[in-house]
Amino acid sequence: MATLLIACTITLIASAVGLEVAINQPHTVAAVTVVIPPGTSARQSITLLAGHRVITHPILLRIYARLHHVSVQSGWYHFNGTITPQQALTHLTTGKVMQFSVTIAEGLRSEEIKRQLAKQTGLPLARWQQAWHQLAIDEGTLLPNSWRYTKPVHPQHLLERMLQAQTTLLTSLDADKSDWPRLRTIASMIEKETAIDTERPIISAVIANRLRRHMPLQIDPTVIYGIYQRDGSFSGNITRRDLHANTPWNTYRHKGLPPTPICHPGSASLRAAAQPASSDALYFVADGHGGHRFATTLATHQRNVAHWLRTAH
Repeated sequence: MATLLIACTITLIASAVGLEVAINQPHTVAAVTVVIPPGTSARQSITLLAGHRVITHPILLRIYARLHHVSVQSGWYHFNGTITPQQALTHLTTGKVMQFSVTIAEGLRSEEIKRQLAKQTGLPLARWQQAWHQLAIDEGTLLPNSWRYTKPVHPQHLLERMLQAQTTLLTSLDADKSDWPRLRTIASMIEKETAIDTERPIISAVIANRLRRHMPLQIDPTVIYGIYQRDGSFSGNITRRDLHANTPWNTYRHKGLPPTPICHPGSASLRAAAQPASSDALYFVADGHGGHRFATTLATHQRNVAHWLRTAH
């Protein structure tokens, strides 16, 4: 009896060792992506891996998975090069899924961001619109950046991260929460006026100075945004007639800040809105080289405008 027990034990050990050896045999895999749907069992996942030629010995791997009560995580997995069946299964048990990235540029309007998200993730625009509506996202409240995500992408989760990122930034600026809407609006105008970081605080100062003096801001991008909101499109070239467009955002017609932000500003513009430069500037105009010329008097500004006209033509 003892001899039989010893024999059985030796057989089991040998089988276990043989199983371990088999599932740890390296196998070369051509680049392939395997999608594990939610709710997929370990057995079904191993079948998928075998079907994509990621593993050899699927039957032995199923035995191993059953003996160890393995559970897998859904997602998109990429395999390439030399890998053992056990390593492939470990990818699935630890959730070593593929990472994707979506990049949202500073200064985009809400509708532009929705289209970018749909284009870059491959998810229908309607899904992003639905999530946008569910979260009641207002213009100017998302923080543009590059965002990593896994598939299947969850629109609401990604948008919540973008919202939270701006909240975290505004909190770090020590601004009173009641002042956040004002900062967002100022930052959105800064964002649309310049891409040069050193100019942002100066433009912020110009806005603050003109508001204190009850001067109309006369920010061209507010005119363009208003026309977009009214007509759903813009010609691309602002005209004198456009400056008289009767929209709530037109800062040529209406003093003070526009009623909402005109885009989703980036972190540099939000910081500039909260921390304007120490400057008496009241005017600025393009310098013809991608930047701006600033002025404290109308006379100087008019000379700068004349210089820009000569440069532009």
